[in-house]
Amino acid sequence: MAPSMSSITLQTGRLRETPKVSISLHDTVEGKQLALLVDQSVSYHLWQMRRGSTNGEVYALKLDDVGASPSVLSIVTGHGQKYHAPGLNNQPRDPSNGSSPPLLHRVRNQRSILAVAVSRARLFAGTQSGDILVWSLETYELICTISAHRGSVLSLFVSRDGSLLCSSAGDAIVNVWCTEKLYRLYSLYSTYDVGDVFCVAYSDRLTTLYLGAQNTSIQWYDLSERDTRPPPNLASHPSQRSHRFFDSKGPGGTSTPRPVSAGEHRAHGGQELEIDKEHIIQYAHYGYVYCMLLATGLGNGGLDSETLISGGGDGTVKLWRLKRGVPAIEATATLEGGDDSVLTLTIDGTFLYTGKLGGDISVWDLDTLQMIRTVKAHTVDVLTLAVGHGLLFSGSANGYAKIFNQRYECISSWKAHNDLILASTVSSTSGKAMYITGGNDDCVATWDIASFANDLNKASAISNEQLLESLEKFVSYRTVSSKSQYAEDCRRGASWLRGLFKKFGASTEMLTTEEHVNPVVFARFKRNLSTGKAAKKILFYGHYDVIAADNERNQWIIDPFAMQGMNGYLYGRGVSDNKGPLLAALYAVADLVAERALASDVMFVVEGEEECGSRGFQRAIQKHKHIIGEVDWILLANSYWLNDSFPCLTYGLRGVIHATIRIESDRPDLHSGVDGSHLMDEALKDLVSLLSKLSGSDGRIKIPQFYDPILPTTIAEDQRYAAISRTLLQHNSEYGDADMLTASFKARWREPSLTIHHLHTSGPQGSAVIPHLASAALSLRLVPNQNVRDVQRALTEFLDDSFEALHTSNKLTTQIAHQAEPWLGNPENLLYRTLEEAIMEAWGPIDHARRTSVSTNKTAAKSQKSGVSKIKPTPTTSSTLTNGSDHASQATADSNDLHELEKQPKSPILKLQRPLYIREGGSIPAIRFLEKEFDAPAAQLPCGQASDSAHLDNERLRLSNLYKSREIFKKVFGELLLK
Repeated sequence: MAPSMSSITLQTGRLRETPKVSISLHDTVEGKQLALLVDQSVSYHLWQMRRGSTNGEVYALKLDDVGASPSVLSIVTGHGQKYHAPGLNNQPRDPSNGSSPPLLHRVRNQRSILAVAVSRARLFAGTQSGDILVWSLETYELICTISAHRGSVLSLFVSRDGSLLCSSAGDAIVNVWCTEKLYRLYSLYSTYDVGDVFCVAYSDRLTTLYLGAQNTSIQWYDLSERDTRPPPNLASHPSQRSHRFFDSKGPGGTSTPRPVSAGEHRAHGGQELEIDKEHIIQYAHYGYVYCMLLATGLGNGGLDSETLISGGGDGTVKLWRLKRGVPAIEATATLEGGDDSVLTLTIDGTFLYTGKLGGDISVWDLDTLQMIRTVKAHTVDVLTLAVGHGLLFSGSANGYAKIFNQRYECISSWKAHNDLILASTVSSTSGKAMYITGGNDDCVATWDIASFANDLNKASAISNEQLLESLEKFVSYRTVSSKSQYAEDCRRGASWLRGLFKKFGASTEMLTTEEHVNPVVFARFKRNLSTGKAAKKILFYGHYDVIAADNERNQWIIDPFAMQGMNGYLYGRGVSDNKGPLLAALYAVADLVAERALASDVMFVVEGEEECGSRGFQRAIQKHKHIIGEVDWILLANSYWLNDSFPCLTYGLRGVIHATIRIESDRPDLHSGVDGSHLMDEALKDLVSLLSKLSGSDGRIKIPQFYDPILPTTIAEDQRYAAISRTLLQHNSEYGDADMLTASFKARWREPSLTIHHLHTSGPQGSAVIPHLASAALSLRLVPNQNVRDVQRALTEFLDDSFEALHTSNKLTTQIAHQAEPWLGNPENLLYRTLEEAIMEAWGPIDHARRTSVSTNKTAAKSQKSGVSKIKPTPTTSSTLTNGSDHASQATADSNDLHELEKQPKSPILKLQRPLYIREGGSIPAIRFLEKEFDAPAAQLPCGQASDSAHLDNERLRLSNLYKSREIFKKVFGELLLK
């Protein structure tokens, strides 16, 4: 397609008797410049139009597509005149049409990101609101929000040893933080009115901090002298000074008191340090000091010598020799490269790169102090530069990022942010080559640059990055089993999964039945014979089909089938149910295979009809049981934690009977005004009367002997419930009384329930019609020791007897649509003990600060306070335990403000947290069937959190849960049969 133009440049001049016009178009789609050569006839007309133009003349240029390249130029003047120039000769574009790096993750904030820095395992971002956000580089979870400054955080710098984080801001303060504990160590300020502190650097060798300021100065402070210097005079602290404008005196000689924001936090703690008045170079530049960095080994100073390099608004770069003693900083060279401000600096060896206003990048050889090249990188300001892995990265004021190779050829250009890219850095954490950018669209984005890097070892084929790539591909298959239009996608998804099993060394089969349903993918990984142990077999069950996600109401924050990472979570249909857990288990086995440490046979059966009641699954397993062979243990991961904080193990599920009750009259639909009377047997009336007999006002089901088979709770089970309530209430007292909380869990997990899902009637909706047909869909949740066939028979008989008692002329039909048996595992067996050990090892000590975002039931609280309550207590639900998570906003519910954390008492030495042993109210048809079919015990490992929104809009899975699940599965597959 032809590019869209945001601006044109016309330069006119005379070449003999014919005007000369050059035109350049700026492509707003890709941020590239397209140079066009126009013949002399066209040039003359353009020149004439411009020469005769009046104020406000507008030139619009349009490129028309012919074939692969634009070939016709249309010029439109402000008066509507048009000129067409066929046969346009266009030059090729710059070499910037390479593929863009894949987006690894995007984390969102509420204000612009002005600075970024990385330590060994953490990503720091400075914001316009004065906060420093701290994320995990591994999982992108928000660890902490530090209320660091009263002005925008303009610069972040991590010391070479990674222990210190320095921040500067618009409040004229420089803070020094511990990167591990995230508390403030020192707070530095100048006695001069420096304005904004644009940049900061720190020398580990000299223990000296350097800052560049708006007042054109460079200042420094040697932290080794902090305890020998006189104490600071806090009256000269910037927060105590009068502002020349805002604090100026008005009529009567008084000034308006400064407003104090109740929500404003200022960083606390640490030592206040005042910069010596002698430790300053006034007018270091004849303009703002925008940027600085430290370099070692330059010139003749030796390998350990350090040089401070600064860039300013005067267009110059200055080199300063650093040392202890006097002078502590001394100018050695000035690099003059034009009048455009130097906005950003980066260095690679002895090559210095400067990003400037107007879009140029200057390349300097610091050995010769010569500018060896100017790269026309962007058509707008270059705001940030970074180097790494033999590559140069630039970010510009129109949101485009570019990658340049060592020949300064642009090998990739892409829209990284919606507007300004204000900060960037390159990281190689955990072997991952990443380019990290921050912008004024309130986002920090991490990009996978492994395919561009030339000095990084290729990532392992079974790395976490490969796991994410596989999951992204898996999610892209719309494996919706409930809709026939996705049948082909289901088949392709199954074939792709089978190919992934083969890639890691499994033998595979597609298990099918005579029915037209999705196949079951079977894979077998054989143990390494060198382990010398008896060949036991573990069967892992999962499913590749998902619930529909048509997004007709536009409730998803992403395309449901294009997985995206955001704020430490992966969003996409199926990431939690069940594609993410399934791939975590697969990659765990792949790890053991690669290490030649697989001590047991591991088999996978992955069905494609779980969301539709496992249609055909039982027949497929029974038909191909000879291929699967014997099984010793069954493992699945198709459920979720009880809340968002504590790992769990599931040892029980309820069964289910889905039924449709249908009542029909021989009469057609009738008008209620014409035919309605007490003599009329109405189908909907009969249906409502019948439904009312199924349960009482207390919710108890009235089917005779329905509750008789239910087993009483054991002492061990009561202890598990008590442990759950105790753990939850320790951190969330809002959940209420322990006895009520325990009772709500028992009601949801080990007691049966009846739910009426919806009603349907014949005739137009909302009309005054007596429908001839009325139906209701309902479900009965059953518990262990209740027999599905017995309950099904009892339900049908109870409905028939109750309907007969109505003495109606209508007809009743009860249809059983789907059923699943309840399941109860043995939490004391070897499989559960191994899972528990693996969970405790993977997650380690868990210390969650008490969360305060849980809303309480005001009606219940009010009635309890008055001592009189006619309303049943509101039970604790999954929504209560997840605090009503809203995925459309920032996923920052688990973050902690450092100011609030400082108020909390310090925890004692943390102990390993045992997983919570829970049961669930949902049903999985396959689990009890597999147990009986293979005579083997099963266990369930929940991988996701309660707020994962499986089956709902914005389904998600936390990255740390995915990675930890992989660790847990690896330990279980590797150690279960060694015990």
